[in-house]
Amino acid sequence: MQQVESVARPSSAGSAPFGVVENVTKTFPGQRRGPPFVAIETVSLTVEEGELVSLLGPSGCGKTTLLRIVAGLERKTSGTIRIRGREIVEPQRDFGFVFQSPNLMPWRTVLDNILFTMEILGRRDRAAVARAHELLELVGLDAFSKSRPHQLSGGMKQRVSLCRAVIHQPALLLMDEPFGALDELTRMEMHDLLKSIQRVTRATVMFVTHSISEAVYLSDHILVFSKRPGRIAERIAVDLPHPRTAGLRYTDAFTEFEHRAGAALGIVK
Repeated sequence: MQQVESVARPSSAGSAPFGVVENVTKTFPGQRRGPPFVAIETVSLTVEEGELVSLLGPSGCGKTTLLRIVAGLERKTSGTIRIRGREIVEPQRDFGFVFQSPNLMPWRTVLDNILFTMEILGRRDRAAVARAHELLELVGLDAFSKSRPHQLSGGMKQRVSLCRAVIHQPALLLMDEPFGALDELTRMEMHDLLKSIQRVTRATVMFVTHSISEAVYLSDHILVFSKRPGRIAERIAVDLPHPRTAGLRYTDAFTEFEHRAGAALGIVK
């Protein structure tokens, strides 16, 4: 797989953004005849092509709800979502989704789990198999292509899940706390792996997390959410250099962004 030097940067001035979320609200029915509750309220944002944008906030603030609406997996109550100019009202074939749980099929090999996406799209062929092996090599798992999920560690399973989500070269990769269940060292390895895959695939990424340091390390922009009903409290442009390296985590600049995000969340004064 040919490497590229950097992620595609935001589109030039005057051109339309890659993604637009405009005044999106989601209301759920109340329980036991109670009043409905608002999960997210009048959320608006833009995403430029090639960016990694993190949705950062406390549990229950609506981050995952918004991600599922953007993915077409959940219907909004009001508002508009457009990706590359088309309105999103249902799942899209050129989107990829990575959940917190790898959700691998235990009866399939690693290779066949990755190729499942291509089967659904009717595109499992020699080129797809070759690309699957390229991705497995990129994530260091090519030797495990014939293994079953129960033979893999948690981090290895999530690598397979990530390969499955990008094998069809999605325009938009949506990730819902994908590394939340991993130990800290594995999680840091997955951060670097995600950035490598993004450089190769050029995918635009929306990433849900409640970890401030994770958001700072990965993101071009951080959207900080308020408590429910979820609103965007602050948008932080993370102008740290690319490619990101482990030593960046211990710099004053990194710490400043952590403090700024923490202040937006109300946990740092």
